[in-house]
Amino acid sequence: MQFLPRAQRGVATGSARYCRRYQPCYSHGACTRFSVRARRPKQLLLTTMLLEPVSKPTSKSLLDADCTPKRRRLGAFELVRTDAFDWLRAAKRQSIHTVVTDPPYGLLEYTPTELAKLKKGRGGVWRIPPSFDGCQRSPLPRFTVLTDKDRADLRDFFKQFAETVFPVLVPGAHVFIATNPLVSYLVYEPMIDAGFEKRGEIIRRVYTLRGGDRPKNAHKEFSEITVMPKSCYEPWGLFRKPCEGRVQDNLRKWKTGGLRRLSDAEPFKDLIDSSPARGLEREIAPHPSLKPQKFLRHIVRAALPFGEGVVLDPFMGSGSTIAAASACGLRSIGLEVNTDYYRMAEKAVPLIAALPTDMNGATNGQER
Repeated sequence: MQFLPRAQRGVATGSARYCRRYQPCYSHGACTRFSVRARRPKQLLLTTMLLEPVSKPTSKSLLDADCTPKRRRLGAFELVRTDAFDWLRAAKRQSIHTVVTDPPYGLLEYTPTELAKLKKGRGGVWRIPPSFDGCQRSPLPRFTVLTDKDRADLRDFFKQFAETVFPVLVPGAHVFIATNPLVSYLVYEPMIDAGFEKRGEIIRRVYTLRGGDRPKNAHKEFSEITVMPKSCYEPWGLFRKPCEGRVQDNLRKWKTGGLRRLSDAEPFKDLIDSSPARGLEREIAPHPSLKPQKFLRHIVRAALPFGEGVVLDPFMGSGSTIAAASACGLRSIGLEVNTDYYRMAEKAVPLIAALPTDMNGATNGQER
């Protein structure tokens, strides 16, 4: 397990200091040298965080216990600026209990060249949607421009990921991995080849600007034609490392193998309504692929059926998955190789973890 340099091990926010691996500490004395303060946007009125032990699972519905009660303890987390594959190769075997991640697809859109074009707002693999209705839409990568070589590189990337993450996971650990309808097959096949069981897909129902367009430069001539379907969902591949024996035996030994139910009467489901990330979440973490807390907290809560173990996001970006895990009182580790996004995560994770999900500008139900 890797550790951060002392100066980067903690974040102080609200009334508690987070020392070393972000465990809350109230001494304000000996631990001070391990702490750094996160600069908070002035417009955020996050003056305190009320901390209590996390309550045990109850029969209440997820709406009553969706990781945003009025009083809660934030889970411990560790952020590491490193290459994910280097970290995974050095990590202890069978030390991670679930992975929830949104990888950098094709490695193309997050190269320095493409990120520079994104910042300029023109050119490259990123599609910059028009501003209308007084709202500036987030950029989207054009997966349709991938060449045969890009697709081969993408398959090799996930082959490497699957083979390096497999031994780090405990038996029965689930992997939730965000993908896209156009490239999901390049993700799923390497995962299965590495020994993972495919357990289905989580469908994040979200309306974006991708698809539904008429032929380029021929809109009037083909006014009744759509080149490809309008995208109304985002698939998340769901995989599991094989259990040791029966599921019930694996649950007893490793605390993994199943998914936490919404309540005694309602199972975890594979269709989740979700808005794009908006409001304060996006102001705090302006990452191009930011996922909303309402959705991520739903996922991480289900991923650890007993609320025990470690959540890993090897491609954390701005740290939204780590924030969701912390908000749910879960331990987590986030890895990020990009310096700018790592610094963004350092500031964003404790702030986003403290937000109730209704501060995202919508309830994340049927909102578009």
